Amino acid sequence: MTMGRVSYLRRIFTAYLTGRESHLTFWHEDPRVNENFVPGILGEYYMPFSAKADYQGQYDEERIPLLDYHGSVGTQYNPIAIAQYGLGNHNLYRRTGEESRRSRFMRAADWLAENLEETPYGTWVWNHHFDWEYRDKLIAPWYSALSQGQGISVLVRAHQDSGNEKYLSAAKKALDSFKKETETGGVTYRDGKGHTWFEEAIVDPPTHILNGFIWAVWGVYDYFLHTGDPVAHRLFQESVKTLCNQLPKFDTGFWSLYEQSGTRMKMVASPFYHSLHIVQLRVMHRLTQEGVFQDFADRWERYQKSSFKRSYALAYKAIFKLLYY
Repeated sequence: MTMGRVSYLRRIFTAYLTGRESHLTFWHEDPRVNENFVPGILGEYYMPFSAKADYQGQYDEERIPLLDYHGSVGTQYNPIAIAQYGLGNHNLYRRTGEESRRSRFMRAADWLAENLEETPYGTWVWNHHFDWEYRDKLIAPWYSALSQGQGISVLVRAHQDSGNEKYLSAAKKALDSFKKETETGGVTYRDGKGHTWFEEAIVDPPTHILNGFIWAVWGVYDYFLHTGDPVAHRLFQESVKTLCNQLPKFDTGFWSLYEQSGTRMKMVASPFYHSLHIVQLRVMHRLTQEGVFQDFADRWERYQKSSFKRSYALAYKAIFKLLYY
């Protein structure tokens, strides 16, 4: 067993068996569609993130969330977590009008606007300043289409709310990463059949992590809604086409896949990520009216309701983790 698999199992044990606070405590909020969002309007975000808005873990002196990864990674800023914390508070502010919620949202937006970093390729990204065990170890500093997309979703709402141009300027810089392919410092990969993918983990060959792709798509969509930018609109249309065409490859007949791992044994989603996929597809259906999203959401929900398929998927994933990563 490699050190990466030992590290993974240790993190799972820490979060689920000991009750000790870890980064997993933040991520694994029950996935739900935010029924208040209106397609075609930049308003509340597509998922509530209500528990994340009231994160009970560590914060820095500016009240920005910090995640405790324990071990050699320790306590870190994670731009994805900061964006989701901000979006959850934005939703609650829009719903309640509470100034404390707006303050939390704007602090997250300020952190995102101030912490974009330029890569050697001239791309502006939110870097993760810690190594992360994946199929290929992600070496700090690394960036992700997921953080780029959700950061944009925060920043365009902050610009909408405040009129401060610094937020729109930062969002525009972040969007440029979607205009570049992964080999030239961007987060977009175009496969041999012309499909456009936004990569959560930038590795070669790419793995097309499904949940990260969809969350990144929403960021591009939000930028288009707020600015009318034709390039963002084209990227959104291309990514929707990719999802419509490629969703069958994420279906095993008993569960959804987390990614296209390229391994002989496929990487099925955990129960949490399977639930998240269903929610994301329901949102995609509302945004696009493409029937394929509803069809797969319904199918994957049926898998979820089968005790046999749930148990089989859990056992399958455990074996995958032991054999691969």
